[in-house]
Amino acid sequence: MKPLNRPKNPVTLALLLVTALLLPGIAAPAEAKSEKEKRQEARIEELSPKYQRWLREVEVLMSEEELEIFLELEKDYHRDAFIEEFWKIRDPYPNTARNEMRDDWEARLEFARTELGGIGDERAKILLLNGRPDARVVVNCPEFRPIEVWYYDEPERIIADELFLIFYRHWDGAPFRLWTPMEGLQRLSRTLSPATDHQNIRDLVMSCRQGDALGAALGFAFREGKMGYPMLLMRAQAPLEKPSGEWINSFTAYSTDLPEEAATFPAQLEVTFPGRRQTRTVVQAALKVPAEAVGRAELAGAKSANLLLNGEIVREEELFDRFRYKFDFPQERIRSENLPLVFQRYLRPGEYRLVLKLEDLNGDRYHRTERIIDVPSVQSDTSPASADPETAKILEEANRAISQAETSIELVEPVGRMQVGKVRFDALTTDPAVDRVEFRLDGTPVLTKTSPPYSVELDLGKLPRSQTLSAVAVDEDGESLARDEILLNASSHRFDVRILEPRPGARYSDSLRAEVSVEAPEDRSVERVELYLNEDLVATLYQPPWEQPIVLQDPGELAYVRAVAYLPDGNSSDDHVFINAPPGLENIDVQLVELYASVEDRNGRPVEGLTEEDFTVYEDEVRQEIRRFEKVDDLPFYATVLLDVSASMEEELEETQAAALSFFQEAITPRDRAALVTFNDRPRLAQKFTNELLSLGGGLAGLKAERGTALYDSIVFSLFYNNGIDGQRALLLLSDGEDESSKFTFDETLEFARRTGVTIYSIGLGLGRGGHRKELTRIAEETGGDSFFVDTASELVTIYQQIEDELRSQYLIAYQSSNTEGDDDFREVRLEVTEPGLEAETIRGYYP
Repeated sequence: MKPLNRPKNPVTLALLLVTALLLPGIAAPAEAKSEKEKRQEARIEELSPKYQRWLREVEVLMSEEELEIFLELEKDYHRDAFIEEFWKIRDPYPNTARNEMRDDWEARLEFARTELGGIGDERAKILLLNGRPDARVVVNCPEFRPIEVWYYDEPERIIADELFLIFYRHWDGAPFRLWTPMEGLQRLSRTLSPATDHQNIRDLVMSCRQGDALGAALGFAFREGKMGYPMLLMRAQAPLEKPSGEWINSFTAYSTDLPEEAATFPAQLEVTFPGRRQTRTVVQAALKVPAEAVGRAELAGAKSANLLLNGEIVREEELFDRFRYKFDFPQERIRSENLPLVFQRYLRPGEYRLVLKLEDLNGDRYHRTERIIDVPSVQSDTSPASADPETAKILEEANRAISQAETSIELVEPVGRMQVGKVRFDALTTDPAVDRVEFRLDGTPVLTKTSPPYSVELDLGKLPRSQTLSAVAVDEDGESLARDEILLNASSHRFDVRILEPRPGARYSDSLRAEVSVEAPEDRSVERVELYLNEDLVATLYQPPWEQPIVLQDPGELAYVRAVAYLPDGNSSDDHVFINAPPGLENIDVQLVELYASVEDRNGRPVEGLTEEDFTVYEDEVRQEIRRFEKVDDLPFYATVLLDVSASMEEELEETQAAALSFFQEAITPRDRAALVTFNDRPRLAQKFTNELLSLGGGLAGLKAERGTALYDSIVFSLFYNNGIDGQRALLLLSDGEDESSKFTFDETLEFARRTGVTIYSIGLGLGRGGHRKELTRIAEETGGDSFFVDTASELVTIYQQIEDELRSQYLIAYQSSNTEGDDDFREVRLEVTEPGLEAETIRGYYP
C-alpha cells in the first residue's frame, strides 16, 4: 500500500485552498416525496423485518423496476425466490460453486455494521460500491469538523493508480457526507470563512495532528484538476452496473395465479416417473386437454391451438422450481379428441406440491390445478407406469432416450482467453462402454485415442483463430454414444445453440426426446428456446433444462428437428438435425456474405438514394448475385474506442479524453453499445460494452500517459474482444506514435482484422509525414473503414462526428457466394458503383 504523503508540489495545497474558497458549497433543497415513494414506503412497512432489512441492504444495487416488482409479491416463498434470482443474475462467475458477488456484498455489510455503525451514511455507500479502503484515517482536530480520509490503492472500479476521499459531518453523531471541492473548505472547518487567507488555512491544516492525511487528500484532488477529480468522485458513486430488466420480465411471467373471475376449461393431469438423470428422478407430467375446449388462431388460412403453461414446484413452503412452456398444435396435427401436453422436470425423491396454470391463448380461458406428488427413487431402466396406455406407447421412444443420456463426454477448455500455439485438450468420460474417443477439428479427424487419458495436443498457430473442436465417444461396434464440442477462441459475446438429441442419422417411429445446449453471451440470458418439427412449432421452453419429448407427426418418415434460441432483444441462433434420413443426406449450411458499405462522391461527401441496381459485387473477380439490399439509417452499432495512453500522449491526453467522452455522449443511444480499451505497452479493457454513459465516462477518468506503445497487440486484443458479436461493429483507433513492443507484426494484425469483419477507423495524431500513416491507412481500407490524420487533439470531435455519421448511414448488401470449394483461403471482395465519380467503401475480402 502506498503511504499517505503530502502533495509533492509545495504550493499545491495552497493553490487548492484558494480555488476551493472561490467555490462555496450550495446546499440543495430537500425534495418532497412523490406519491409513488409514499406508496412504496407504506408497502415496505407492511413487510416482515426480514424483508425490510434486505431492502435496506441492497438499496444501492436494486433498480426501481426490481423494487416495484418485489413489493407486489404476496407470498413469502415468492419473495425468497425473487431474492435468489436477484443474486443469481448478478453472479459474475455463474459456473463456480459460490456467488462471489453475494459473498463480497455480505462481507462489506458486516464491515459497515461493525466499523461504521451501520449503512446509514455516505461512507457506507462508498464502501458497498467500492469495497474496503486500503487506508482509513480519522482526523480529530478542534478546528475541523469530524473528518475521515479514505485511500484506495488502484481502485477496482476506477481506472486510476490511487484515489483519496474525504468524509465529514456537521456535528458529532450526524451522518458522514462525501466532500467535494465545489462545497469549499469551510464545509470541513468549524471556523473558516470564504475570506480566510490561504496561508492561514495551510498552516491550520498542517498544524492538525492528522494533517498529513488531510493534506495528501486535498493535494490529490487539486492534482486531478477541476475536471478529473469530480469525474473520479462520480465514478466512485456510480451505481454498480445493473443487469437488464430481462430477468424481471421472466420472473413475473411465471405467475400461477388466475385473473379475477377468469373463465376456465377442463384438463386431466397424469404424473409418471419414467427414469432418472444422475441423482434425480424424471417427473413426467401429461396434461390431456379436450381439443374442442380450446380456441383456434387463424393466420394465412391455417388454424392452430396455442396453450401457455406456468408451473411451480413447492417443497416445505419454499419454491423449489418454476417453469414455463408454450405448446402449439396446428389443426392438421390434431388427430385425437385430446391435446397431449407433456413436460419433464428433474426432482430428488420426496414430497412436493405441483401447481399448474394453463392458459388458452386463443380463448382467454384458464385451467389451474394443484397436486401433492410423492417422487420415488427410480432406476434408469424403470419403465414408465401410466394409467393411459396410449400415452405410454407414444412416449416410449422418447423416454428410452433418458437412460441413454447417462453416457456423456465433456471437453475441458484450457485456462486463458486467447488459445494460440500448442494447446492440450482433455475429454472426460466414465462410461465403460466407451471403446475410443475421436477428436475432430472443424469436422476433420485429427486423432483417435483408444484408452485414457483421452487427450489431444493441437498447434493452433500464432493468431487466435476461431475453430471448432469436437470429441465423440464411440463403442466397440462403432456406434456414437456421446459427443461434445467447444469453439476455440470464442469470445464472451458468443451466442450458440446445438441439438444434442436427436442424433443425426438416427431413426424414430412415434416420439423422440429433444435436448438442446445453449451458450448465451456474457451478462445475457436466454429468453426462450423454440422447438420445431419440420416447419411446425411444437413447443417453446422458457427455462433450462432445454429438453422436451416430441410426438412425431408421420411415424418413421423423413423429418427434421430445429431448435431456435432467442435473447430478449430478438437476436437468435438455431440448429437443426434430420431424422429417419437416407444414407448420404448432408446438411447444407447456406450463409450470406453481408457487406456494410458507405458511398462517397469525389469531394468525400456521403451519397444517399442509391438502389440495388447501382451496385455490382465481385468475389475473386466473379460477379455475385445480390440476394438482399437495404438502405439502413440509424443502424445500431458496437463501437470500441481504442485510446493510446503512452507517455507521448501526455500533452494531448486531457483533450483526447474530452473528445472521446463527447463521442459517447453524442453517438451512443439506448440501442448502441460502446467499449473503451486503453493501451500503452499493453492493452487494457477499461470499460466493457455498455450503453451507460456514466460507466463510459468513468472509464475515461484517471487515465495517465506513461510507458511505451504496443499498437498491433492492442488492435488484436480489441478485435478479439469483438469476436462473436453480430451486426455492425467498428473499432475507432487513436494513436500518436510508432509501435515499440508488440508481439504481433503488422501483417499478422492485418490478417486477423480480415478474419474478424470489424470496420476499423484509424486516427493518427501528430504523425506528420512519418509514423504509421501507411499501415493505419491500409488496415482501415482493408476493413471498410477510413483513416484520418490530425495535428492536434482539438480536431478529434469533428473526426468522431464524421465517423458517427458514416456508421448511421450504410447500405447493407448481402450475397450467397458462388464459390463452393470449401477452402479456407482469403476471398477478395470488390464492390462497384455504376455511376461515375462515386466510390463504395466496404471490406476488401473475408475468410469463409
